[in-house]
Amino acid sequence: MPDTLDTARPTNPFPPVRPDWLARHVEPIIEPNYPIVDPHHHLFDSPTWRYRFEEYLEDLDTGHNVVATVFAECGAMYKADGPRERRPIGETEFVTGVAAMSESGRYGPTRVCAGIVGHADLTLGDAVREVLEAHITAAGGRFRGIRHSTVYDASPAVRCTLHLPPSGLLGDAQFRRGLACLEPLGLSFDAWLYHTQLGELVELVRAFPNTTFILDHLSGILGIGPYTGRRDENFAAWKRDLCELARHPNVNLKIGGMGMHIFGFGFHERPMPPSSDDLVRVWRPFVETCIEAFGAQRCMFESNFPVDKTAYSYPVMWNAFKRFTQGVSDGEKAALLRETAIRVYRLEL
Repeated sequence: MPDTLDTARPTNPFPPVRPDWLARHVEPIIEPNYPIVDPHHHLFDSPTWRYRFEEYLEDLDTGHNVVATVFAECGAMYKADGPRERRPIGETEFVTGVAAMSESGRYGPTRVCAGIVGHADLTLGDAVREVLEAHITAAGGRFRGIRHSTVYDASPAVRCTLHLPPSGLLGDAQFRRGLACLEPLGLSFDAWLYHTQLGELVELVRAFPNTTFILDHLSGILGIGPYTGRRDENFAAWKRDLCELARHPNVNLKIGGMGMHIFGFGFHERPMPPSSDDLVRVWRPFVETCIEAFGAQRCMFESNFPVDKTAYSYPVMWNAFKRFTQGVSDGEKAALLRETAIRVYRLEL
C-alpha cells in the first residue's frame, strides 16, 4: 500500500474492485458466531481509492463476527500543509474519528480501528520521536505502531505502491536511528516488503531484538514480471528466508494479502470469483509453511481490505481462513483468528 509524504496521487497500480463480479459467488458463513479480529485493513477517500467507514461496515455486515479491527496506514488524509514530516498525523486524526464513531455503538458491535498503525518517516532519525509522540497524542490511546513501507524491486513490472521507496532502506543508518525510537515508546514496526527482501529484514531484526516486528502479507511473494513462471523457485527462496526470520521471537506474521496481483495467482482474471475452497487449495502450501515456521501463537489472519477485494469477497476470505483452522486445537484456532492480534496490538476489548 502507499507510503508517502506526497499529497499527489499517481495511477493506482491495482486492479479495480468489481462488486458485480464478486456477487457472482455467495456461500454460507462458516461458524458465524465465532469471534475474530481483523488486524489489517485500510480506509481511503481519494482519487485512486475510495473505501470509507461506510464501505467497510458493509463488508463487516456480511455474516462473520468481527469483534475488532486494526487500521494500517495507507497515506489517507495527510495534512495538506505544515511541516512535511508531520503531515501523516492527519491520517491518525482521521482514523481516530472513525474509531470514536464506532465506539458510539451506532454503527454495529465491531470495534473498528481499535488499534492504529500509522506512518512516520523513520529516515528522520532521532527527530522522528516528536512525530511519534504527536501520533500517540492524536490517537487517544489507540496508537500501536508504525509502518514505513520498503517494498522495492528493480523491475518496473513489479509494483504495488503508489510511490516507490528507495532500495536498501532497511539497512540505512538514518532509518535505523528512527526505528530505534519505537521501542522506548512501546511501539511496534509493521514491515511491508517483498520476499526478495526478507534477508534484509532478518538483519534488521537481529539489530533490534527488543522491538516488536510484524511482517505484513507473508512478505509479498512475487509472481509477476520477471518472477512469472518461477513459482517453485520463488517459494523455495521465500520459505528459506521466512524460516530464518521465524527464529527471532520478536517477529510476528500476518497471513493475508494474497489477493494482491503481485502474487501472480490471477484470481481477478477469472470469469468467476474464487470460492473459499478455491482459496484454500491455492494458499495451502503458503499458509501451512507460515504456521509451521512461526507457530499459531505468532500468526494472525488479516483481510488487507479493500486491496484484496479486487480478488475475492470479505465473507469468502474469512471462510477460507476458518477452513485452515479445522483440525487444529482450540488455542491455535483462537490465536490465528483473534488472540495473536489482540496480544500484538494490545487491544483492550
